[in-house]
Amino acid sequence: MPRFTFGKWVENAVEWLQSNLTWIFDAVKAVLGGMYDGVNAVLSGGEPLLMAGIFAVLAFWLRGVVPAVATFVGFALIDSLALWGEAMATLSLVFVAAVITIVIAVPMGIWAARDNKVSATLRPVLDVMQTMPAFVYLIPGVMFFGVGVTPGVIATIVFAMPPGVRMTELGIRQVDSELVEAAEAFGTSPKDTLTRVQLPLALPTIMAGINQVIMLSLSMVVIGGMAGAGGLGEKVYAAITQLQVGLAAESGIAVVILAMYLDRMTGALNERVSPLGRRAAAKAAAAARRLKFTHYKPGTAVAMVGVVVLALIAGGLNIAGGDKDKSTQADGTDVGQGQKINLGYIPWDEGIASTFLWKELLEQRGYTTDIKQLDAGPLYSGVARGDIDFQTDSWLPTTHKDYWDKYSDKLDDLGSWYGPTSLELTVPSYVKGIDSLDDLKGQGKKFNGKIIGIESSAGMMGTLNEKVLKEYGLEGEYEVVSSSTSSMLAELNASIKKKEPVVVTLWSPHWAYGKHDLKKLKDPKGAWGKGEEVHTVAHKGFAEKAPVVADWLKEFKLTEEQLTSLENEIQAAGQTKEQDGVRAWLKKNPGLVDKLAPLPAGAGGPAQGKDAGKTVNMGYFPWDEAIASTYLWQNVLEDRGYRTTVKQLDPGPLYTGLAQGQMDVQFDSWLPTTHKDYWDRYKDDLTDLGSWYGPTSLELTVPSYVKGIDSLDDLKGQGKKFNGKIIGIESSAGMMGTLNEKVLKEYGLEGEYEVVSSSTSSMLAELDRSIKKKEPVVVTLWSPHWAYGKHDLKKLKDPKGAWGKGEQIHTVAKKDFPEDFPELTGWLKDFELTEAQLASLEVEIQKGGAGKEKESARRWMDANPDVIDKMAPVGS
Repeated sequence: MPRFTFGKWVENAVEWLQSNLTWIFDAVKAVLGGMYDGVNAVLSGGEPLLMAGIFAVLAFWLRGVVPAVATFVGFALIDSLALWGEAMATLSLVFVAAVITIVIAVPMGIWAARDNKVSATLRPVLDVMQTMPAFVYLIPGVMFFGVGVTPGVIATIVFAMPPGVRMTELGIRQVDSELVEAAEAFGTSPKDTLTRVQLPLALPTIMAGINQVIMLSLSMVVIGGMAGAGGLGEKVYAAITQLQVGLAAESGIAVVILAMYLDRMTGALNERVSPLGRRAAAKAAAAARRLKFTHYKPGTAVAMVGVVVLALIAGGLNIAGGDKDKSTQADGTDVGQGQKINLGYIPWDEGIASTFLWKELLEQRGYTTDIKQLDAGPLYSGVARGDIDFQTDSWLPTTHKDYWDKYSDKLDDLGSWYGPTSLELTVPSYVKGIDSLDDLKGQGKKFNGKIIGIESSAGMMGTLNEKVLKEYGLEGEYEVVSSSTSSMLAELNASIKKKEPVVVTLWSPHWAYGKHDLKKLKDPKGAWGKGEEVHTVAHKGFAEKAPVVADWLKEFKLTEEQLTSLENEIQAAGQTKEQDGVRAWLKKNPGLVDKLAPLPAGAGGPAQGKDAGKTVNMGYFPWDEAIASTYLWQNVLEDRGYRTTVKQLDPGPLYTGLAQGQMDVQFDSWLPTTHKDYWDRYKDDLTDLGSWYGPTSLELTVPSYVKGIDSLDDLKGQGKKFNGKIIGIESSAGMMGTLNEKVLKEYGLEGEYEVVSSSTSSMLAELDRSIKKKEPVVVTLWSPHWAYGKHDLKKLKDPKGAWGKGEQIHTVAKKDFPEDFPELTGWLKDFELTEAQLASLEVEIQKGGAGKEKESARRWMDANPDVIDKMAPVGS
């Protein structure tokens, strides 16, 4: 029989569609991507435990108390596994795909139930859709829509459609024909017969179909991780390809929790929407005699109120803390200014190492990055389409020849960064008498007739099957087992532990040669060909999009010693810690960042600190000197190569966070008075790094136009002038206690004046309003404060010393801060600001406005260019 070239026709059709209907694919991609982004923003936007509470309320509404508790525990477990973002991404993909599938499948099932010809036509189509291997759907998805969310959604819709259509048709066809005939006999229209008779009775079956649609969507979304769909699928895929048992177990548990939740909730939804379901639920509840409370389910209105309240709280917390909790990363000058660069990699060790190295370099230079693990085919397709900007593991001219030939007109070769490489078959050194490929002939039984290979898509696998086996007469005697790089390495490791003979595909450089005692089998006939070069490949136009990065990549080189040491550092860091391994390696290779990613001419930044790369978690409460000093140090530290996070907290949570080691440092401890209670409580778990400003002063203040009031003594008998009020700040502030318990008593002002507790901002607003109206007002204030620079004010003298001595503003850190940050500890111990410096810094921040504190502090630093070298001196 001649070969039937059906596959070629399909390829030609795909090429025609790609050439002529790109605008349709782009529109579909934009719509589906927008839907996913919107759903994911909602699901992942709130605090995880609050979102878990929302899911639990829904479970309470649908199934009762026990399922609600189990739901909360399950989602809390996902959060504790640090997989919340991935789980919500997966849930978003399932939601989008399932909604679209149901919207199409249910009407199609109704149509098929009412028209036998339509049913007969759909049946074989649904058979193909349901039985085709799920992986096949990813291929056209990637080719038409590129890597990412869209191909995963499209493939999921196609894969999950059949049960939705079939179960809808089955449910309607199973409705008793006599009921339908009775409805028609009474003159019911076909439309009303469908909506009032058939659909209500078929609803349990239809809901079962919807349940299957959702479960199949979840299973396919996980498979979609192979095409870069993200979420838990990407984690599972990474775990499989890199043989990370721990990550696989954690990701698998998260998938199971989602699956159980979706299955139970959609199953129970039938009881809420179906008359038959409601009747069955009522009977079950009435029959329950013991533990009736476990069968209680709140009404829809009550459940809705619970969901709305939790959603509002989650949204409010997200709005309030969204900007404060973001980590800012920079190294010297912000070259990238936040530009996003998308990287992809094949899970080969040099690909992992070089990709995460460039992720770290780019982030240190101010770029944002997104990284995806993909197989070689989707990766090259993604780069060619521009979904991926570049990848660093193209083995040319042999291993990846097919991909290069297919996509070369859409790719830019930025040059090789390592080479020459070598491909080889390898055996453990204890396998005697096997030193060359020639020696394998006739020894097949020793190796169980198997050569353990890697991914079938790898070019070296084609070379092995088509050239090496033929050249050395090994065909028929050996079977090349396609697996994955991680599976091959696992088989090698298992065989070595048992001292069993094994022959595997391997290449140089590879960390396995450092871990195990191996022999590279000689290739006297040169069947493997010459060594290759490892290239960086980008999409056409990348050099225009990011010219600085393109220039860096063109000059990128690593020696064998550098690459193998980087790979070993990543191996030592462990699964999911690749970037930590890169950082540890860069720390051992000082100066390499500037060599690999040199700053453009004229963009040289300040010198880096010894601990550059470490993350400093800073906290502050919203007092002006705290805001000023915190954002000043954030800029200084980032200029010295540190990473920072900044969080606004009240004093209590901040001191608690420092004592527990969750925060590293804060700059606004007023001692010995204002923060005495916090210091006494937590001092055993804190480190005082010394004061940077002082002495401070607490005072009552009036505008200068208020004549005759220059001292606290002058306030007595003048209460009517100020409406009997002293405008205070937060009632929890120590100065408010001093005012009420000492100052008023000492000057005989009790009864005449009421101290109004408010907030710092409210006090300042009242002061500003009164000044605009030229009205008398007396407020609590302290020095230093920017208000003295903005307004013409008088500090009321305190001849009796009721306010007490001035305080010092200290820097307080967690207990082990000096061990974790020795260089920074020295800087902070020497940190000082004068009153003029602090006041001018606060004024600059006030001018910048809320949300611009960091930029305002930077402007102040630009106006005081010597400040960084004085605050954070580094050696030449």
